[in-house]
Amino acid sequence: MSSKPPEPPDAPVAGPLHSAGPVDTPDNSSPAAAPAPRAKDASGILAVRTAFLRKRRPGQKLPRPATGFLFGLFLLLAVVGIAAAVHRRILERDFAARVTLSRAAPDEIKRIRRELADSELSEKELANALDARLKYLAAAKRNEFYIAIDAKKKAFSFHFADKTLRVAPVEVGPPKTIAAGKRKWTFAPLTGAFSVENKFQGAGWTVPEWVYRMNGAAPPKLRPTVANGLGRYVIALGNQYVIHSPPPSDSPLKGAKPGSFMVPEADLAAIWKRIGPETRVYVF
Repeated sequence: MSSKPPEPPDAPVAGPLHSAGPVDTPDNSSPAAAPAPRAKDASGILAVRTAFLRKRRPGQKLPRPATGFLFGLFLLLAVVGIAAAVHRRILERDFAARVTLSRAAPDEIKRIRRELADSELSEKELANALDARLKYLAAAKRNEFYIAIDAKKKAFSFHFADKTLRVAPVEVGPPKTIAAGKRKWTFAPLTGAFSVENKFQGAGWTVPEWVYRMNGAAPPKLRPTVANGLGRYVIALGNQYVIHSPPPSDSPLKGAKPGSFMVPEADLAAIWKRIGPETRVYVF
């Protein structure tokens, strides 16, 4: 009777993936290099069992700025932007005006530069003189009355737009500093563009102390008021600078007031009615 060879044990069959357990297989490798466990479902497809990774916590977030702070920052940026735009427009307009003026009268600009280069004026006075010249040229294009005084040529002129209506000589009061003890009076050269502040005809003039000190005399306790003491016609430019006609013989002031301008009485009388507040005066 022949013996029947023993049947080999049945190989384990994997169940569905969701119920599959680990399969025991011989492993001769180290635990660190062991392959991931495999399972086989009913279809015969090998599946690899994986583990879920833990969710990492995100890094700490920065605090969100307050709404009021963001609104204030936006408002500040808007104000700065508007101010920069306005400033740029002003600069562009000023530059365009100067370029237009230079193109309109290039010969005059060159002449002004030559004359100012020969003038014995400080940097500030030169800047004021140049500004007055440029504004004087611009005034020729406007329908208005204005006065021009060329201190170097000692010429006084009265204009309407680009027309010269009156020309006269002018005596320029020399710059002067008068000192008496701790008191001091300084009359610097006047250059620049000004507006008439006031005008006086036949006004009395209380003689100031500096007039006596300039003449080397002590002022009286009661300083007199002299009729027409500065001249019959006086045009005030501000800061005690004036354009005046010659003083009378009984006035202690002889000639032009220091730093100011003296014009013949007849010439001031001829233009007097046309002089008013805000009449422009250009001194260079």
